[in-house]
Amino acid sequence: MTPDEFRELYERLRRQAPGEAARPAVDDRCGALRHLTPERVAAAAAEVRLGRSVSLAAPIDTVRGPDDPEPAVHRMTGPSPGDVASGALCFATDRFAMNVHGDADSHLDALCHVVFDGELYGGVPAGTVTAEGARSLSVSLVENGIVGRGVLLDIPRLRGVRWLEPGDQVTPDDLTAAEAAQGVRVGPGDLLFVRVGHRLRRTELGPWNAAEARAGLHPAAVEFLAEREVAALGGDGNNDTAPSAVADVAFPVHVLAIHALGIHLMDYLQFEDLVPVCARAGRWSFLCAVAPLRLTGATGSPVNPIAVL
Repeated sequence: MTPDEFRELYERLRRQAPGEAARPAVDDRCGALRHLTPERVAAAAAEVRLGRSVSLAAPIDTVRGPDDPEPAVHRMTGPSPGDVASGALCFATDRFAMNVHGDADSHLDALCHVVFDGELYGGVPAGTVTAEGARSLSVSLVENGIVGRGVLLDIPRLRGVRWLEPGDQVTPDDLTAAEAAQGVRVGPGDLLFVRVGHRLRRTELGPWNAAEARAGLHPAAVEFLAEREVAALGGDGNNDTAPSAVADVAFPVHVLAIHALGIHLMDYLQFEDLVPVCARAGRWSFLCAVAPLRLTGATGSPVNPIAVL
């Protein structure tokens, strides 16, 4: 995609952003979550038939690797050997820290995460993000969680491969073909999850520098999200390919989805536990609950989405 084609697509999608003219205040801007109405949340409960819950998050990694140069840090702070030896009441305690937007751990991107043309989503000035945190569009917009109908489209399954190789791209035709092959259709307010097999490849072949080479969506696929009025998008990679499909725009899918459409993204999930459950059940939709941490002013959060079938 040429830079001019990307710019035209960006402007077209931005004009389609939900409720753009109806937002009375910056902090009321919830973006594409406006598609996720109370009626659609209630209807999503009907997806539960097996009573089976499955995590869509990968285990948090504390080991340095080529895709994780700043791994999460987990440190035990108690009890001390003396506490244990004393026989008195004591507690096991620990501390945890992580780089939220890395290339290994499952996380959710807030609407303040992408700065493009000097602005955040909806024309909010980029200066609202300061050293003290984001004053607008932070992860606190979803402090009550994102709950709705989840749909998993498995692109390696469609193509008859175990995973897509780094650099490969998921097209709009791939998404519609996966729908047909799996007997499911993505609709308004859905939480769409697109599997490229990144996590399986990493598990079997070992980690690599995903910042330089990874499979993901082609920018044109974001039109599919807009047409179907998707509320949130999650992938088992970064959602963007590397190298980028657009010269001079490193993360075109992030720009189009977050900045133009106001879609919350979830990166580096894992679907290897969910795929066999969906395959055995013969259906690829489910109730999904996404619960980020309740943080103030944060640009994202570690996340553990739960699919309930």
